[in-house]
Amino acid sequence: MDPIQTQFHKWLEEKEVHLTEYQISQFEIYYKVLVEWNEKMNLTGITEREQVYIKHFYDSLSVSFFIDMKGKRNIADIGSGAGFPSIPLKIAFPHLEVTIVDSLNKRIQFLNHLTSELKLAGVKCIHGRAEDIARQKEHRDLYDMVTARAVARLAVLNEFCLPFTKVHGNFIAMKGSEVGEELEEAAFSLKELKGKYIHTHRLDLPDQETSKRHLIVIEKTAATQAKYPRKAGTPLKTPLVR
Repeated sequence: MDPIQTQFHKWLEEKEVHLTEYQISQFEIYYKVLVEWNEKMNLTGITEREQVYIKHFYDSLSVSFFIDMKGKRNIADIGSGAGFPSIPLKIAFPHLEVTIVDSLNKRIQFLNHLTSELKLAGVKCIHGRAEDIARQKEHRDLYDMVTARAVARLAVLNEFCLPFTKVHGNFIAMKGSEVGEELEEAAFSLKELKGKYIHTHRLDLPDQETSKRHLIVIEKTAATQAKYPRKAGTPLKTPLVR
């Protein structure tokens, strides 16, 4: 391992996330494929190697600092973009069955290529709007954990993500800035979509003076009402707020 990989490994060991040399090598392949494809399409504004390891890989794995991943079997990642946080979580916890939903087919093509290069089994990459896919029987009220990273405001994310989440499963909203206002705004959508706010975990990314992260944990308390999610585009235009 070179110095960047060694430091990455050390930071994760401190959080009791233990990676093998093979898993470390998978993250390096991930980095190289990400940078290569980023020249052809806009996947990320962060391409400097050390910053990718911190702001994408470590940040994605921070979910596992607070959630017992051994207790999760299947996860869905909504609006995954370049595969964050689900692909880093899959690398670190190979037992996970991962479903990724993204509305841009080019990103799905990238993710299919990436999972092939990483030799990952048990990853499905689905092209479509979350509002449409969540109405399909094979995805509704199904997943132990659903994630969304920097996709939209929480009131919108609840409608995107809670229909995928199984009863007593978790929706994890990964946020950067302070989230108090978003939580207040999202209270009505949580009630409507059978979500219960559990906790907000806060952390600072290593070696970053200003990179604060917030992970909002929500529990699904009952099956999603048939009227949700509303048709594609509606949650963004008219969020469930009062």
